[in-house]
Formats: sequence, C-alpha cells, structure tokens
Amino acid sequence: MKFRAVLFLLVLIVCSCRKEVPTISSDVDFYTTEFFHEVQTKAIFKDSKTFTDLVPLAPYSEILAKYELQKDQTDFNLKAFVEQNFSDQSTAVLSFETDTTKTMYEHISSMWPKLTRGPDNVVPFSSRIPLPYSYVVPGGRFKEIYYWDSYFTIEGLLVDDELELAENMIANFSHLIDSIGFIPNGTRNYYLSRSQPPFFSLMVDALSKEDSLAARQFFPSIVREYEFWMKGMDSIPTGQDAYRYTARTADTLILNRYWDSGTTPRPEAYKEDRHLASELTTDGEKEALYINLRAAAASGWDFSSRWFQEGDFVSTATARILPVDLNCLMYFMEKEIAEGYSLQGNIEAAQEYKNKASKRGIAIQNLFWNPDMQYFHDYHLDWGSTMGQLTLAGAFPLYFKLASPDQAKGVRDRLMNDFLRDGGLLTTLKDSGQQWDAPNGWAPLQWIAVKGLLNYGYKEEAITIMERWLALNERVYRNTGKMMEKYNVEDITLLSGGGEYETQDGFGWTNGVALGFRDLLDQLKED
Repeated sequence: MKFRAVLFLLVLIVCSCRKEVPTISSDVDFYTTEFFHEVQTKAIFKDSKTFTDLVPLAPYSEILAKYELQKDQTDFNLKAFVEQNFSDQSTAVLSFETDTTKTMYEHISSMWPKLTRGPDNVVPFSSRIPLPYSYVVPGGRFKEIYYWDSYFTIEGLLVDDELELAENMIANFSHLIDSIGFIPNGTRNYYLSRSQPPFFSLMVDALSKEDSLAARQFFPSIVREYEFWMKGMDSIPTGQDAYRYTARTADTLILNRYWDSGTTPRPEAYKEDRHLASELTTDGEKEALYINLRAAAASGWDFSSRWFQEGDFVSTATARILPVDLNCLMYFMEKEIAEGYSLQGNIEAAQEYKNKASKRGIAIQNLFWNPDMQYFHDYHLDWGSTMGQLTLAGAFPLYFKLASPDQAKGVRDRLMNDFLRDGGLLTTLKDSGQQWDAPNGWAPLQWIAVKGLLNYGYKEEAITIMERWLALNERVYRNTGKMMEKYNVEDITLLSGGGEYETQDGFGWTNGVALGFRDLLDQLKED
C-alpha cells in the first residue's frame, strides 16, 4: 500500500510541473479535513449522509494529496473531483413497484427480501462495517443496519416466521460486540463514537421464545455490552458527576446517560450541525453543542424538544440528562444477566446483578417519577430534578413492569388524555419542528406504550391505540403503496410526518410493529 501511494504521488508531481506535494498522513481523520469540510458545506449533495457513504477509489491520503495539488487551479471543479474519486457502490437502493392487489400485511411480508442485505463483502476504503450474516436495513436513505430499529424489525420477522433471518440479525450484533466491543449506532465507521438504546438483550429475549438455546448462546455478549455501558463508572473524575455513559447521582448512585466520544459536527449531518452551531459565539459553546447533538443521535431521538434545556434547538443538552428509557433498558439488562448467571449456577454473580437491578428499579420509581404530573420524566443532572416534559419515554417503566399500580394509572391517564390522537400516540406534546416531537408518531414508541399498558391490565386502552395506529398505516399504504418511517398522528389526511430529513419509506420498524399489533389484536379479541 505504501508503494502504491508513493508511485501515485510521483505521477502527480510530474503532471503538476514539479509543484510540491503536501504530506498527507495515512491515518488522517478524513472527517476533519478541509476537503471534507468543503464538500459538505458547499452542499455538493443535498443530504450530508450521501458523501459519507460514497466509496473512495483510493486511500484517503492519496485523494487528499491530489486535492491539495488541484484545489487552487483556476479550472478546478469540486463536484467533478468528487465524482472522479468516489463511487456509489451501494447495493441497498430500495426499488419496488406497488402491487395494489396486496393487503398492507402481504406487502410487508413481501418487503423482507427487498430490505435484506448481506453477508457483506469487504469493500476497500468504504465507510461500511461489514457483517458476516444477512440482515434487514430500515429502508430509504438508511442503507446499513441500525441498532435499536432492529429490535422492532425482529419482532415482525418472528411474527412472519422468518426465524433464520432474525437469528442472523442477532448474530451480527453479537459479532459487533465481540469484534469492536459494542454495538454502534449503525454499521458505518462514522458511527463508531457512539451506540444507541441498548435493545440487544430484548432481541435475545424475543428470540428465546422461539429458540430455547438463544439465551445461553448470546449471554456472554449481553454481559460484554453491559460492561461497555458501565465502563468508567469507577472513574468519574473528582468534582464531576458523569463520565462516558455513566453518571453519579445522590452521591453514590450510578445511572446512565446517552453519550458520544466525538466533539465535532457529525460527519453524516455536517452542514446541518455547523449551521446550528453558527448561532453560538465561542468555540467552547460550539463544541458543547456538537457533543450534545451527538448524544441525541445516540438516543435515537434525533431530534426532540425532550433534549432542549431552554426551549430551543441550540440549547440541546442531552449529555446532561439521565433518560428514563435508557435506565429502564439497563434495568432489563441487569435482570437478564442475573438470570443468566443463575442458570449457570453462579449464585454469587446472579445475586450481584439482582441487587444492581433492584437498586436501579427503585431509582426509576423515585428519581424519575413526578408526583405532581403523575408521570415519569427524564432527570437533569444540573437541576437535580426531573425536567417536566411529557414524552412517550415515560411509558418505558410500564413496559418493564417497574411502575407501581398507582404510577401506571397516572401514566395511563396521561397517555389517553394528552397523547392520544386520531392516528395513535404523539411522541411529545410540543410541536417544535423536530421529528421526534408532535405531531409525529413513531412505531417503536407505540409498541412500548401498548405493551406497557397491557402489563397493567389496560386492555381497552391498548386496543384503541393499536387500532388507530394501524388504521393510519393502512390509509397511507392505500394512498402510496408504502410503509413510512414516521406518521403525522394529528392530521391523518397527510401521508407522513416531517422532520430532519425527507420521509423515508421501507420501513423496518414500522413493518415489524404493524405485524406485531395485528397478531396482538387477534389474540386480545379471542380472549
């Protein structure tokens, strides 16, 4: 490789009339270079993600050296340079013709092969992280596997008896944990600075209902993922209350937050992040914003007024917030690890994790509960109190059976009186223009709320939500022939919901939840 690079540079020297060639390190961070900045800020592509997904035709160091030689020439064309040095080698372009004779559910079942990718070949210089087994992508602009999306997709695969594909999905995530130490946001190298809501243990739990060996097979990976999320819990610096994904409250209680190790604009949303940061004056303020935007991306709720500290987008403060949903997921992971050790006969380790889960469960019931609002909220580290927003994240304690009966009733009342609309449940009650806010509804959160209500016996309420959500899905399908990433649940005459980018069709988790709700409704109506 070094020989090729030297030969390439020599050719450039000759062609440029002995112009001095700059030295470009082979390990340069491409996403922080002037060239990357120029391509993204000059909007060569409408969507910032497009450029990050193109495949370089040579090592970055060679392309950057070539750019340095040519950029000041009078006839230099940046777009043409990109086209000459990068290729769109994606095989994940979603293309299909609508068959109007199919029902929505038949359409969903027919979409699995169209959304299935892998196993991946290694493509030199590509940003893609290759996976050894087949998997389902969400659809639209998302041409790689995404972490928390995949749990809801897997639920649908299991309903459709796609057991092998569901197993392969989970095996891929286990492979990521074993090979790089955690499950990234998605399988691209620009996602390696963060994870996403840790649903891996729920995936294994869902598969275990079909394959009794799954829990034992994937147990080591669950433990490793837990260790990743808790790494640094004993290293929180003196005088500080958070480090990596962990945070300390009440002097000794360790809980979790969303976090990202990066301090720059996200490569896949570079121009958007820089545009927002332009409202700030100092480099320190901009860096803090980038950290918080990245943490919001790690949450999966990118973006939402849920993370606003002062009422507007630029005040996003995700890294200073302890999310109720994340800590419920961590509670479940601790419970699963305790059960796994118990099955192995390791009573001491099982008891250790039972204690961890119990301690966290008590904290969720107390720290995240707002008795005045009768609802679960996120907790702000700086305020030392709950934040007060009403979001569907408050339904997670019901999903994991962490709420008391009185708390569950309070959440039920809020969901049915404040969140419920003609098309299902709002994500939040604030219309901020962000996609994880009103008037949008998202399939995964409908699933969490419905399952949570059923855990406490609220059958009629759960049926109402499912029927309204599925009716909206079916209406949009009849008009478009597509399943959408998100929906406007307030104005059900619209075909989809707005947000950070154009509405995506496909769509993995919407498909999974629709199939799951159909089966659940059939079961409930038989009882």
